[in-house]
Amino acid sequence: STREVSFTVGPSEDKKSSTADKPTQTEGFPEPSEGEDADDDVFPPVVRTLEECKKVLASEAGGAGLTDEELVILADKRLIQPHKLEIIVKNPKRGVILRRKLFNKQAKRGRILESLPYDNYDYKMVMGSCCENVIGYVPIPLGVAGPLHLDNEELYVPMATTEGCLVASTNRGCRALALSGGVRSCLLGDGMTRAPVIEMPTEIEAGHIKQWVEKKENYEVLKAAFDSTSRFARLQSLEVQTAGRLAFLRFKATTGDAMGMNMLSKGSDEALNKLREIFPTVNVLSLSGNYCTDKKPAAINWIQGRGKEVVCGAQIPAKVVREVLKTDVSSLVKLNITKNLIGSAMAGSIGGFNAQAANIVTAIYLATGQDPAQNVTSSNCLTQMEVWGDDEKDLYISCTMRSIEVGTVGGGTFLPAQSSCLELLGVKGSCEESPGGNASKLARIVCATVLAGELSLMAALAENHLVQSHMTHNRSSVNIASTVPRSSLDSSSNVISR
Repeated sequence: STREVSFTVGPSEDKKSSTADKPTQTEGFPEPSEGEDADDDVFPPVVRTLEECKKVLASEAGGAGLTDEELVILADKRLIQPHKLEIIVKNPKRGVILRRKLFNKQAKRGRILESLPYDNYDYKMVMGSCCENVIGYVPIPLGVAGPLHLDNEELYVPMATTEGCLVASTNRGCRALALSGGVRSCLLGDGMTRAPVIEMPTEIEAGHIKQWVEKKENYEVLKAAFDSTSRFARLQSLEVQTAGRLAFLRFKATTGDAMGMNMLSKGSDEALNKLREIFPTVNVLSLSGNYCTDKKPAAINWIQGRGKEVVCGAQIPAKVVREVLKTDVSSLVKLNITKNLIGSAMAGSIGGFNAQAANIVTAIYLATGQDPAQNVTSSNCLTQMEVWGDDEKDLYISCTMRSIEVGTVGGGTFLPAQSSCLELLGVKGSCEESPGGNASKLARIVCATVLAGELSLMAALAENHLVQSHMTHNRSSVNIASTVPRSSLDSSSNVISR
């Protein structure tokens, strides 16, 4: 259905525009009143003066006693803080609408927010937890791959992506695996890390810190302090490395079904307080010293692991390789060695011995409310292939992922759409029977889906089908006109020519 929306274009111009209703994500707020969804950059004259508006704002009525136009002008003049609009008007959705109007006024980009939806979203869920200065949300297409047969369970995997062919290719991999008896998985390790950096007066004293922590009875003192901060966080190990008079302490702990960074930060801080009681000269420079390592390529994560460590494997009969994947076993094995092992080694890759693990990891992370920036570490993956069977005609494939950072509570996992995707996988919320069980299962699902994606993409590459498939699934037929003003394009051209 469509609806008529009146936009104020200028002092004496009116324009009618018929627009399709914006995509719906969640319910939770009534429909806006007439004119509420118009992101006007020209406002009618304010009846009350600034001084009158300031008095109303300071009164019991507060922001709720002011019109949208008055609030936008106050925010534009920095008499109220734009990031506090939801609090000032005591209405999350109205705060978003006001900020859109303010942004349109300040950005001077025309009506650029018309195609950015904001309606039908429960902004109470976002405030104070997921995002600030909210002006709407960006819908991402959500596909589903499967069934994925993992550990004798049939699963359908949600994948949010704008890359055509990704879901289709992963789906083909899932079919090949289903026809081959499915995927097996094993959780090899579980422990999130945080590594504060401390400074000591001399390198000798930094060395003394390392020697002191490495004694079991001293480690137990810090562990007791760390564990006291949470019902779920339990310190597993503490490694200390020094550089001059700096000491980096890498705390590693289980965190239940949470991804765990907040738990690690809180526990590490308390352990450092205890350390300062014993060594008063300890100077904490930062709670994160990059020895963790979070959201950056790092050999330590690839070697020692971070988050969940998982391996998945499967055997694929030659018939399935031939009929479903449209290639042969020897070609797959040779290409995997050439591309994923030798090619990645030539590039000096750290943990990048795979074809496209990051594609699948990011798509699942976006769908299930994970931190998408942790794709950097979580996509560390070693894909192996070899001939299999008595006659060596079948294929064995495995994916080893040493640092999958996932959680089923906290972060964006409680948002309705993302929570629904977790429920689809059977891992929503905390695992009551075995704390940490849902997060561990999600990590195994991630690894198994990566394996499906690796299998299908490598088959396409082996038979030179990649370009053909992307021409079919990854090219839009929509005629997209430029929304950038000609003046901007002209100025950009001048810059390039200079």
